[in-house]
Formats: sequence, C-alpha cells, structure tokens
Amino acid sequence: MSYRLGVDVGGTFTDVLLVDEDSGATWRAKTASTPADQAVGVLHGIERVCAEAGIGLTEVAQVLHGTTVATNAILEGKGATVGLVTTRGFRQVLQIARSFVPGGLAGWIIWPKPEPLADLENTVEVDERIASDGGVVRPLDEDDVRRQLGRLAGRGIQALAVSLINSFADPAHERRVAEIAAEVLPGVPVSLSSDVLPELREYERTLTTVANGYVQPQVARYVQHLSEGLRQGGVTGDLSILRSDGGLSAAGAAVAAPVTMLLSGPAGGVTGAVWVAEQCGYRDLITFDMGGTSTDVALVRDLAPRIGRETKVGDLTVRASSVDVRTVGAGGGSIAHVPELTRALRVGPQSAGADPGPAAYGKGGTEPTVTDADVVLGYLPSALAGGEITLDAEAARAAVSKVAEAMGLESPEAAAAGIVDIVNENMLGGLRLVSVQQGFDPRDFALVAFGGAGPLHANALGRLTGAWPVIVPPSPGVLCALGDATTSLRDESARTVLRRFGQLTGAELAQVLRELADEAGARLAGQGLAREEQAVGFQVDVRYHGQGFEIPVQVDPSWLDAGDPLAELGKAFDAEHDRLFSFLLDVDHELVNARATVTGPRPDVAPVHLEQGDGDPSAALVTEHPVHVGGEQVTARVYDRARLRAGDVVTGPAIVTEMDSTTLVLPGHAAAVHRSGSLLINPVQEG
Repeated sequence: MSYRLGVDVGGTFTDVLLVDEDSGATWRAKTASTPADQAVGVLHGIERVCAEAGIGLTEVAQVLHGTTVATNAILEGKGATVGLVTTRGFRQVLQIARSFVPGGLAGWIIWPKPEPLADLENTVEVDERIASDGGVVRPLDEDDVRRQLGRLAGRGIQALAVSLINSFADPAHERRVAEIAAEVLPGVPVSLSSDVLPELREYERTLTTVANGYVQPQVARYVQHLSEGLRQGGVTGDLSILRSDGGLSAAGAAVAAPVTMLLSGPAGGVTGAVWVAEQCGYRDLITFDMGGTSTDVALVRDLAPRIGRETKVGDLTVRASSVDVRTVGAGGGSIAHVPELTRALRVGPQSAGADPGPAAYGKGGTEPTVTDADVVLGYLPSALAGGEITLDAEAARAAVSKVAEAMGLESPEAAAAGIVDIVNENMLGGLRLVSVQQGFDPRDFALVAFGGAGPLHANALGRLTGAWPVIVPPSPGVLCALGDATTSLRDESARTVLRRFGQLTGAELAQVLRELADEAGARLAGQGLAREEQAVGFQVDVRYHGQGFEIPVQVDPSWLDAGDPLAELGKAFDAEHDRLFSFLLDVDHELVNARATVTGPRPDVAPVHLEQGDGDPSAALVTEHPVHVGGEQVTARVYDRARLRAGDVVTGPAIVTEMDSTTLVLPGHAAAVHRSGSLLINPVQEG
C-alpha cells in the first residue's frame, strides 16, 4: 500500500490527513498548532494519524505540506535583516514605491505608509547599467561591488537581495554580484531578481526579490527542522511544499524561492475544493472557506482556479503567481458591537480568536461573536460530536444579550439573527469580489463550503448568491489538508518580451514559450518528475499599445503548431478585454510578458464511495432541536453525518453534525448525500 500525508498548519490547529492511495480511505488528526516552531505540531499530528491508521511512519510515501511560515514572517515582521544591492541611482526604489494609497476618500490623511522590508541604510548602489534591450550601457565595476558589499558585511545582514536595472533582459551582472557576495558575505543566502521575477517594472521586481530574501532564512530553518524530524521518525518519503498557485514544490526548491509560498495555506483549500467538486460532477465553483477570524473565497472555472499575478499579505503586495483568493474579516470569532455614535450593529473585523474565544467556549470570553449568535439561534447544539464538545449556551446568550440591550431589541434571538445576517452580508461582499466584479454570474457556479464555520452559513450564502448546489465536503474542517494531498508538482518560468504584434512573428512567440517550458521542465526533472509525465501550459500578458496595464491571456498549445498564434492571441485578448471593460481599441496589440507553467500528473487517489441508502436518513437521526429562522422558532432534526448513506435526503430545517464542523440546512432546502460523501444542498422545488 502507498500512503500520502496532507498537512495544513493554521493559526489555531494543525490538520493532518492520511490518504490510502489504493482504497481512498482517509484518517485525520487535528492538533494544536505550535507557533514557536510549527514543525513540533506537524510531527505530533503525523504520529497521531499514523497510529490511528495502524501504520508505521516508514509506510508514508509523500508528505505534502501547506505552511504559513513565510506568511507569518511577513505579518509579524519577524523576517531576516535584508541587504539590497541596486544600480547606482536606484537606492530609494523601495521608498519611492508606487503612488497608490489604499482606502476611500481622504485615505491619504490617515494611511501609515508601511516600512520597506530592506532598510535604506542596508541598501547599496553599484556602478553598472544594462539597457532594456539587454545591451551593456556601463560595465559592472567589480571593485565597487566588493566595497559596497563590504559595507553590508558589518551590519548583520542575514539575507541579500540583488535587483539591478533591466536585469530581466540580461542577468549577467546580477550573477557576478552573487559570485562576489559568496566571497565577501559567506553563508548569506542571495536572491537575484533575474531568478525571482525576470520581468520589467523595477519596483515590483525589487520588492518581490527583497520579500524572497526576507522570509528565506526562516523558511530554510523550518524546512530543515521538519525534514530532520521526519527522517528521525522513520518517514523516508519526499517532503513537498504547497505553492501559492496551488502546485507543489520540492522542499529544496521551496527554500530557494519562498516568495512563491506566501499563500500556501489558502491555496490548499481551493485545491481540495476542486477535488471535491469534481467527484460530485461540477466543474465551475466558488470556494467559501470560513474560519474563526476570516473568510477566504476564490472562483474556479472548468476545474482550474483563477491564478492572479499578485500575492497580497497584509500591506505587502508582491508579483508572484497565486490562486486569486480574496479575504474578508468575517469568521466565527468575529465580534459584534454597537458603536454609541451610530447605534448601528457592526460585526468584525475584530475577532475573539481562539483564546479566550467566543463566550460559548467557556474560556473566559465575554464579547458577543458570530459563534455565540449561532448558539443562541440553535444552529449549534450544545452537544456536538457525540458529546465530546460542549458549548456554554447560557454564556453565549448573556453575551448576545448585551447587543440586544444596546439596540433596544426585545430578545437575544433578535440580536443574534441580526449578527448572522450582517456577517452573511459581509461574506457576500467577498463572494461578489471574485464573481460579479470579475464579470461572472454566481448563479452559474456551485458553492463549495468548508472550514470550521463555512457549512453553518453556506445555505444562507447560497440563497444570497443563487449559487447551487451548495457542496459541503466530508470533513470540511480539514479540507485544506486534503488539497495538499491531492495536488501535483508545478513550476513556472517567465520572461519580459515587450514587443508589438506587428514587430513579432508567430514563430518567434512559439520559440519564446517553448524555451520557457524547457527551463521549467528542467527544474521539475531535477526534482524527480520525468519529462514524459510533464504537462505544459502557456500564458502571456497582453495590452493595447499605449496602455499602462496588461491582461493575462491563456495560450492554447495547439496555436503554436497550426495557424497564426498571434491572430488567435489577439482574438482571445479582445474577448477578455470586452468582457472586463465592454470596449475595444483599434490599435496594435503588445506582448509584455510570457510564461510557461509545467505541472506533474495529479495523484491517483481512489475516491471513497458511501454505502447506498434508500433516501431515508432516519437511521442517522440523533435528536430534535429548536432553532430560530426568519423570526420564528421551528424544530430542526439533528443528524450524525457519519451514519448518512449515499442517496439519503436531509430536508430542512436540519442540522448535520460531525467532528470538525456543523452544517445547517434551512427550511425550504434539502441536502442530498452524494456517493462521494459530500452534501449537496438545493432549494426544494415547490409543487
């Protein structure tokens, strides 16, 4: 037998999912995360899940890991001290940045400009210059390079970033600086912009390269510690790290380019949702991952997540491919409050977190949260998972009563309903960001809900968006770990071309793309993925000549072998431009950047098939419970999800409980149990 381990580290819990590739059987473990050293919690979870499955660690063939180490280094400001080498005249490239201030009207008055990741005193200039066409304007002065690096040697530099003007056109000067740095700054990791982001736009390229160096030492220590722990425990399989774009990277490659893992965690959830939707027969979906503090949403077309060219973490936005995930500050722990000035109910973005958490947790929390509102409305019964989890309903009621009193409402139930309605509307805003505001009708998509709190609010979000069915996967609380376990190796090469179509031939475009594919394919071959197992995809950034922005367009590989690829590319760009902006320009197209993405085969993991039932879920009925819906109290049936069979239909109002989540089925809706184990919630057809 062959086993794969998916591991996802969150702020509160570390989820581990063990998959038997032959039978599709799964085992899961949820352990407390260890922020001081995430590897400790990961290793503990792996030991637990292997013990539960009755296998030795030596039987694990692969460990596939989504981690927040790089993300936390950015958010907590605990990255390395980075030295930056620039071309003379560009020392303040990070301080000048882009003239964009977030926020609404008068946002510039109160916006605190983020500090650059490389201090100005740790930034040096070297004498050299490359032209945009790759020609040498001024040769590299190697003596000057040694002097400048010598200045950094006494400043405690832990990582070095090198970003020279136009190095995307010719990386020779950057590579020579790296060779000299190995002599002057021995042992200091070096990030070259021509490796990290070989594209035009000096600020974005420099910022991304500095970010790579900022998180690199911390990521390297973590991966090394985890690898050693796995080997000592007897795991002989390979360790792979999930990239922000949903692919996998070998541990060594992840250490070399950690900027590609900034959204490693959320990408795992999207990948898992794609796997689940495919098992249910749906190819277009919106993912809805609601946790304790925030909700992540993404849009998937034809089982392919939308990949963006920017990764945003806190105030930092770098140019790195990532799944287009949008985050809103709404979760189960979001605190409800009533400002005295407006007397209008607000929910979030402040969160009670995991400690003390919602009042219902009984850990000393007193602030009213979304979870407390769900308890007051009866959506979360006091006893969950067969009595293993107990919620303090009276504490939740007391907390929500404060909102009722502040608003002059007659009952805590009315206040709780308002809290739930507002948080649902907040999350609807996030769903609209990835659908309506991108030109997509959510009614054309299924909604896949997961995370600890997602299934509880999913039915309401389906009703608000018109996205049906709402799919609730098995074990929704550990879906990110499933995504880690069901994805494949991936690598990408990019290059700036910057030529109008009239100055380019189809053969030249094909040659550029094939060269990029060869580069990425060679790196994956070095990670053990044979060339014959590799699949190649192409994407280019196109704009109208004179525009200040470009649009990514997918290139069908068949265009390169037949017909005119430039003509096909122009048509595809025009169609996308018209969809986004509803107009076209009668000017020449311009190619800006070209990219090739190479992926390996998806793991052959057998899906689970439930025992066929007769449509009657009564064998899974646990009890009945009062809930408040639409201002009325009704009786909901409570079901144990583990006892449901394929074909069973749970009619709302109903509550379906399991170890890591709870699903609410509203009146007028029904949840059908798919043979893969997912719940498919749809409105009940009247008449």
